[in-house]
Amino acid sequence: MSADAKLVRDRIPEIIRASGEEPVTYRAEPDEYRLRLREKLAEEVGEFLAADDENAIEELADVLEVVYALAADLGTDKAQLERVRGDKAGQRGGFAERIVWTGLR
Repeated sequence: MSADAKLVRDRIPEIIRASGEEPVTYRAEPDEYRLRLREKLAEEVGEFLAADDENAIEELADVLEVVYALAADLGTDKAQLERVRGDKAGQRGGFAERIVWTGLR
């Protein structure tokens, strides 16, 4: 596993070829794939955190794409992931109320 290699979207090699370059790629084995997805999630979250409001939605969509890939790799589809999210929101709430906890009295 090369340290300077990174997981890319499925069509990136095709896009590179269309520009006249020849990409060097390989298909990750399952254990490496899961590790690379986690690395990609950290990368995409960092890009979202650094984005201005104009680019934030696009970066957030990238985060969501990686989350869906991680869920699939863990044997869960988008619908099941949404059910788990909904159940948790039903039990503990969401974040719409903007509540900030500062401790106990």
